[in-house]
Amino acid sequence: MCLAVPGKVVEVKGDKALVDFGGVKREVMLTLLSEKVQPGTYVLVHTGYAIQILDREEAEKTLRLWREIAKTMSIEL
Repeated sequence: MCLAVPGKVVEVKGDKALVDFGGVKREVMLTLLSEKVQPGTYVLVHTGYAIQILDREEAEKTLRLWREIAKTMSIEL
């Protein structure tokens, strides 16, 4: 099973970006995307690589679902 998580790009430096996953920030590779990414863009990340650009609505919907899942499992996100 593969898992990809949405996050918001905070900063772009060449082929890498700093992405915020709801308070946790990680460096992510942008090399798999053909589109240019700018701060404020939402991306779907799998194993440290941005694999898709998401619109804000879709990203926030997915993040809400993750929070609901975490809440039912007593995990704080």
